[in-house]
Amino acid sequence: MRFRLTLAAASILFFTRDCLASQSTLDPQGPQAEHLARLFWIFTGVCTFVWVAVMIVLLAALIRRKAERPDPLQLEPATERRSAAVVGGAVVATLLTVVALTALSYLSQRQLFAREKPAVTIKVTGLQWWWDVRYETDSPDQTVTTANEIYVPVGEPVTVKLAANDVIHSFWVPSLFGKQDLIPGQENEIQFKASRPGVYRGQCAEFCGWQHAHMGLLVVALPSPLFQQWMKLQSAPAAPPQDPIRKKGAEIFESKACIMCHTVRGTSAGSRVGPDLTHFGSRQSIASATLPMSRGNIAAWVVDPQGIKPGVNMPNVSIAPEELDPLVSYLAGLQ
Repeated sequence: MRFRLTLAAASILFFTRDCLASQSTLDPQGPQAEHLARLFWIFTGVCTFVWVAVMIVLLAALIRRKAERPDPLQLEPATERRSAAVVGGAVVATLLTVVALTALSYLSQRQLFAREKPAVTIKVTGLQWWWDVRYETDSPDQTVTTANEIYVPVGEPVTVKLAANDVIHSFWVPSLFGKQDLIPGQENEIQFKASRPGVYRGQCAEFCGWQHAHMGLLVVALPSPLFQQWMKLQSAPAAPPQDPIRKKGAEIFESKACIMCHTVRGTSAGSRVGPDLTHFGSRQSIASATLPMSRGNIAAWVVDPQGIKPGVNMPNVSIAPEELDPLVSYLAGLQ
């Protein structure tokens, strides 16, 4: 079992090691994002052309020398007709441009909101300030629950159901799709595909409170065989610790207030207030993509979460110095 876990982790790292977490609408890695990028460049090109044309006309008006007229108030019919034609043409061109861009934007929704039968269905719930991620399956025993990281198969349609438990959030992974709000009492939905393996960073795009800026997430796209292997590993309960240090860490974890908020399947910890920690050590970041996963960052977060994300709902738990290393070892080993 340990060998398979190591092999899976190594495979995931192989496919994502050279893919930094990209967060840019100008780096599309899926059909929905590519369509949005094309719209961006079309709008930018048209607006640039209009601006340049206006500047050229303005410059021509400033540098053109007019012949002196005996009576400045006397109107010249030919000149007035030309001016009216120019202004009228500009008005018509402006209306046509606005209508064309509006129609293009409206018609684009047909492609952006097109639906296929999904290969994976995920329910993402936004909370202050983290993301609860649940993979819906036909078999309850195969349900996968994680937090702040979404794994998807490359090239297959993924449906994401969006909900919120507290305030309005906005789910946005620029390289894969556009923004969609998460509204309490209402379930929204998006569908996207990832074109190639990689790690893509997302962000809450709706101001949702003090730590809004630190409410990030990662989408990891894997080839389908590796994704299926990841799902199988994630659906399993936490492996019982074997070495004495991690066993002591497990005892400390279950004796503290940690079990009042977190779940570690296979143990007495079964609360759903905070993120599921069953496979916490396999994640790439902690605190909703605020810190990279490392023993040092785990220790800092456990000892003083309020110092890292002031206002976060996780309280400071009293941990003795001799308890910290076993506890960190236990959490880091939750693969």
